[in-house]
Amino acid sequence: MKNREISSSKPEMLAYTKYYEHDGLLRAYANRAWLATIIFGVIALGSFGFAVYVRIQPPTVIRVDKDGNASVVGGARMRPSSFPLEFSADDLRAAAPTDLEGKALVRRFLSSYLIYTPDSVDQNFSDALNMMTENLRAYTLNTLREKDIVGKIEAEHIISDFRIRSIEHAKNTPWTYTVFGVNEVHHVEKGTETTDRIVGQYTVRLVETKRSDLNPSGLLVAEFNSQEMVGQRDTSLDQQSALEGNGEN
Repeated sequence: MKNREISSSKPEMLAYTKYYEHDGLLRAYANRAWLATIIFGVIALGSFGFAVYVRIQPPTVIRVDKDGNASVVGGARMRPSSFPLEFSADDLRAAAPTDLEGKALVRRFLSSYLIYTPDSVDQNFSDALNMMTENLRAYTLNTLREKDIVGKIEAEHIISDFRIRSIEHAKNTPWTYTVFGVNEVHHVEKGTETTDRIVGQYTVRLVETKRSDLNPSGLLVAEFNSQEMVGQRDTSLDQQSALEGNGEN
């Protein structure tokens, strides 16, 4: 009976893992834990050291001279001799006006100055004067007063209409435009209506100034003159406007 009990208990004892295998597995887990601890500790120390290095660096001071050129003073993060930091005056000021803005100002100026009725002439001339430089504004205002242009417009019930046919940028000039257009002036004298149709060439020269909310384009009219190319007067009973049905370019 004793031999049978011993023989029957052998397979059950053999099923247990040997003690040294358990010890090796525990040691392997412990080694992995220590390795992970060392790696994370090195990362933490490196991050802390980088943060300390960044904090102890002196601040970067940028000096800007009167010409708009900037240079780094006392900067340790970047060597000024190798990486100069320079800004030109063109970079610091507002963007220059475009040719499209120039043509838009010319069109708006001529529409205000050459299109009016007796009721709107004051406002239209005021808008046109505000688009001029100070010296041209003073000269034009004195001319209007001396010739009493506004008084004649109101007394003769003059109505002026103007249509632009083309706006061309004059060659070899920065802000000079040549405009071709048709101007119709209707006025009444002693109960008779007379219409003057004038095909003229207009020259408008602009200058650049500082952009503002009142002058977003940064352009002003510095010079304006006109030259009559073709003119005719119509006093017939059946007067037809030469501007109707013609589109603007």
